[in-house]
Amino acid sequence: MNDVAGTHPFNLALRFGAPLAVFAVVLISASHAAAQAPAERLVHRFVSIAVSPDGRRVASVEGDAPPSGRSPPIRDLEIRGVDGSAAIVIPMPCGRVAQCWPSSPAWSPDGKHLTFALRTPGTHARSLYSVGPDGGHLTKLLDFDGTITDLKYGRDGRLAMLATAGATKEVGATEAGAPITGDLGGPPAEQRIALLEAGRLAFVSPAELFVYEYDWLPGGAGFVGTAAPGDGDNNWWVGKLYGFSSGGAHLLFAPADPQHQIAEPRVSPDGKTIAFISGIMSDFGSTGGDIYTLPLAGGVASDITPAMPASATSIGWGCDGRLLARLLAGDQTRIVQLKPGGASKILWSGAESVSGETAGLSMSCSSPVTASVHESFTAPPEIQVGRIGVWRDLTHVNAGLTMPLTAKSITWTSEGHAVQGWLLLPLGATGKLPLITEVHGGPAAASTPSFGGPGLDRTLLEHGYALFRPNPRGSYGQGEAFTLGNVRDLGYGDLRDILAGIDAAERAAPIDDARLGLTGGSYGGFMTMWAVTQTQRFKVGVAAAGISNWLSYYGENGIDQWMIPYFGHSAYDDPAIYARSSAINFIHKVKTPVFEYVGADDIECPPPQTEEFQHALAELGVPTSMAIYPGEGHGLRDPAHLADSERRALAWFDKYLK
Repeated sequence: MNDVAGTHPFNLALRFGAPLAVFAVVLISASHAAAQAPAERLVHRFVSIAVSPDGRRVASVEGDAPPSGRSPPIRDLEIRGVDGSAAIVIPMPCGRVAQCWPSSPAWSPDGKHLTFALRTPGTHARSLYSVGPDGGHLTKLLDFDGTITDLKYGRDGRLAMLATAGATKEVGATEAGAPITGDLGGPPAEQRIALLEAGRLAFVSPAELFVYEYDWLPGGAGFVGTAAPGDGDNNWWVGKLYGFSSGGAHLLFAPADPQHQIAEPRVSPDGKTIAFISGIMSDFGSTGGDIYTLPLAGGVASDITPAMPASATSIGWGCDGRLLARLLAGDQTRIVQLKPGGASKILWSGAESVSGETAGLSMSCSSPVTASVHESFTAPPEIQVGRIGVWRDLTHVNAGLTMPLTAKSITWTSEGHAVQGWLLLPLGATGKLPLITEVHGGPAAASTPSFGGPGLDRTLLEHGYALFRPNPRGSYGQGEAFTLGNVRDLGYGDLRDILAGIDAAERAAPIDDARLGLTGGSYGGFMTMWAVTQTQRFKVGVAAAGISNWLSYYGENGIDQWMIPYFGHSAYDDPAIYARSSAINFIHKVKTPVFEYVGADDIECPPPQTEEFQHALAELGVPTSMAIYPGEGHGLRDPAHLADSERRALAWFDKYLK
């Protein structure tokens, strides 16, 4: 379950619980709520980048993100010369309209045009367009009645993509769900590999499989990809590796262990080997694990990084035929080159985040130039270009933006585990500081350096709060055994790790142990609900899209397949293990005031989970309030909703910590 707190929060539904929490209910219009957003300059975000084949240009989809958001409501497509020449903004046929999003830019092999998908406003439909490298000759190639993503050119110049005909929602379980009405027994819309041929799509993969990720085979002989039959939102956790050609599919690899999911299949330049990441992963797109290779001619998949004290988060093949990987190792992001036998050579390492489609990079084989988006807690995102590890800023659009904090990486030992986390201290603060612990989603994910910009975190820092972002067992960054550390133990060992981390934070900075708050979204929302049933140490909590009752959650959510690797069995076959970690079963222990919010159309952590928790607190006389935001999925996108959730969260923290 992806992290939603602070990233992605009318008929606006508000409920207030015990008398201590009651105050006047004021319905705020969207325009008024937006007006309450911080006045600071917005952070410009780079959604995707692509280096041209000759290494001379970088295409990017980008835009200004709303406060605390990372998804720009308006996105531009721009082309920049690596030599620093002025950016060319490609005018969209629909103008600069919210939801008219360019996406998935891909250069043709000869570099003569850039192709991208464009969303039709108010629908899930897409068009395909191409444009010249100078920004001219914008040409429509296709109109399609569904979603299109992940454009990839083959070496022969043919264009492939993932396409979902008749899509009723955007791709991914974090997107707002389709209305749950009418006859729901029909076959689901499946995402398939398709080729653009003579102005239409020719589907390559079969209709009964939902394809998640794919790669070309050399010579245009077909594709490899991860896929599963049925509901695409739910079945990624049981996906397998297939080969695809001429509308058929043949199985290449299926994980024998239900705790192993597979991601990022990548075919070597010589076509002999497929590499992929495998491990326990709680969300599609939140990738981490060991690196495996599989001979394409047949054979056994091999873990080439066994017992690696790090998590592979992205992989790809270099132009020299060697395997590259982006790793998370404690507080360091690394780009490494894998050698035969699994040994690795570190090409770059730093306490920052880098992103690009291949091992954190975008590359060109005719040039040593690579591009990636870099950011840290104190440095805003910019595109950097150059040889790996010898980058320079190509963009300066966020120049002058700062965050009022000092970041410290702290480590501690908890029950024999080496654990790491981030302590963010407000600049210029004096005396003992109140501390708010922010638990990431997942649980298979990690808190990594990222630039917050305007929004709740900045406001909390400016109000004198210190922030603590732990990576307890179950997180990425310490190896696969550590990520497996909370299986069949959700909320227990990881909470003990967090509490020990707070002790470490108090040794590292002047923290007031009498003023501790807790927040998180998705799995972090569960941990907020759970922690207040297990300890009285926290004086206040804010839970975004939380889970209060694993038993009822099993039947309510749209992604129950993720639960089997973590619980071992379904809720119907082993209800005791689900009950053991359900906050609702310990609800009489709660004394901590908690504010909860969630999107009305969230299929990952449905609203009834938040309603059940809030109802229990209200009946028991514990101060509580709740907001349910219409039209929102797993994470808030609407800037007005983001601003409203932040205002309410800040007021809640101030009320109980000041």
